[in-house]
Amino acid sequence: MATQAKLSARSRSESGRNSVKQVRARGGVPAVIYGSKVEPANLEVSQREIQALLSHAVGENILVDLEIDDRGKKTSRLSLIQEVQRHPLRSDIVHVDFHAVSMTEEISADIVIEAFGESEGVKSFGGLLEQSIRSASIRCLPQHLPEIIRVDVSALKIGDSIHVRDLPLPAGVTAMDDPDLTVFIVAEPTVAEEPAAATASESPEVIKEKKPEAGASGEKK
Repeated sequence: MATQAKLSARSRSESGRNSVKQVRARGGVPAVIYGSKVEPANLEVSQREIQALLSHAVGENILVDLEIDDRGKKTSRLSLIQEVQRHPLRSDIVHVDFHAVSMTEEISADIVIEAFGESEGVKSFGGLLEQSIRSASIRCLPQHLPEIIRVDVSALKIGDSIHVRDLPLPAGVTAMDDPDLTVFIVAEPTVAEEPAAATASESPEVIKEKKPEAGASGEKK
């Protein structure tokens, strides 16, 4: 299941460029929380804490029990990290979007697909394992959200494939993509064609210099 961690946040009433600079100067990251039943609100989270949370996550979908301090009044919101913006030249985080979710309402997410095991077709016959799609669109309740979809490809032989309908999804998780969509396939090995040897008819024509006729002279009389 997806990582679920606690994260402290502080309500942020001020906005604007100067406010953002102040947040970052004290080691914070500007953030926002929104959702269908939640009024959008500006937040501030710790750069150190959010970096640590993301560095330990396996997949891209992280459920967070967000503990928000609003001028001394604390509330808890279950949310999904929707987007993380990073500095283009440095690794530090510059903004985070949280999407508030409910344990009783399904959510949609794209989950990374990862293969494990060595395909029989690759190991024994030199085939090539090809992956057509890198993630699957799914729907489920937040508590059933998988971190990653791992697929065992070790039994695949040359020409065998795995489709969306074959993905090993946890209970309560539904794939939203076309079930016939190919995820993995073991293709035949490719052999480079050697250039064909030139035939006699294809040999370049050799033009010989014409010999002068007997008795002919190049001098004028």
